[in-house]
Amino acid sequence: MFKRIIKYGGIVILTILGVVVILVAFWYREDTPVNKLESNYLTLQSSYITVDSSKIHVRQQGKGTALFLLHGSFASLHTWEAWERELSKRYHTISLDFPGHGLTGPVASQKYSTDDYERLVIRLADHLQVDTFFVAGNSMGGQVAWKLALHYPARIKKLILIDAAGYWKISADSSSKKQSRPFIFKLLQSDVIAKSMIKITPRFLFKMNLKQVYGDPTKVKEEDVDRFYDLMLREGNRASTMQRLRQPGKDLQDSIRYISAPTLIIWGEKDAWIPVSNAYRFKEDIKDAELKVFEGAGHVPMEEIPNETVSAALQFLQNKPR
Repeated sequence: MFKRIIKYGGIVILTILGVVVILVAFWYREDTPVNKLESNYLTLQSSYITVDSSKIHVRQQGKGTALFLLHGSFASLHTWEAWERELSKRYHTISLDFPGHGLTGPVASQKYSTDDYERLVIRLADHLQVDTFFVAGNSMGGQVAWKLALHYPARIKKLILIDAAGYWKISADSSSKKQSRPFIFKLLQSDVIAKSMIKITPRFLFKMNLKQVYGDPTKVKEEDVDRFYDLMLREGNRASTMQRLRQPGKDLQDSIRYISAPTLIIWGEKDAWIPVSNAYRFKEDIKDAELKVFEGAGHVPMEEIPNETVSAALQFLQNKPR
């Protein structure tokens, strides 16, 4: 009896190991050199700008008052393409791939927190000789945007927050539950999984992730998944991502109420990553902020419903400050 248990137990273990080996072989992906990605993702409006020894992928379009567009976690400057087509008719749009994202890739400093990204935007603005500017940010980029408005009030003309990160704890008098982090963030908090994901990267996981940030998953196109996945495989991005998730930056949510810039808050009512209740927290904390909640939209409404959201942004930017 004991020998039979050993025998069948060994077969089960070998079967499991065999399946693991097959899955690893199927999902294993080497890094992609950046020059192999540039033909698809570098455009005529793109360039690399060196800021503090780091080569940053930047896209500039249009003329007029400068408007920085800051993408979210795992994303790239391509998230703003629909907005840029309209905004660049009136403004000088400046989008960039944050370090550890897109074509920019890893940086020698290995600094990837929202505080580091905030300093990068200011240094880039200085390099471009842009003194004052508008800034819009989505998710993580929204957190960078409001930190800019908080720390550089004389330079930020107007602020647009799109499903912005920032509230991770609840107030003492709040009846709401502490915000739960999205599944992908929880998954990558495991050191074992994080290290394995540097080389073993299932495409389906990124497709699932992208569908989760849309209110209507049927709007996700395969070309969007390809871009999302391709740029994650850019040489060094996966390792940088694992570092970034362990460098969150300073928690300044209690200082949001000191933001003085005219602010528009845009939110997808069906955001599964950052609940719409946070939109109302921003509105409550930022004096005279405007709020527009879009029914049916998810975490990236500037991608999912670009026409409606860019119209709201244009109206806000063109209005004279109160």
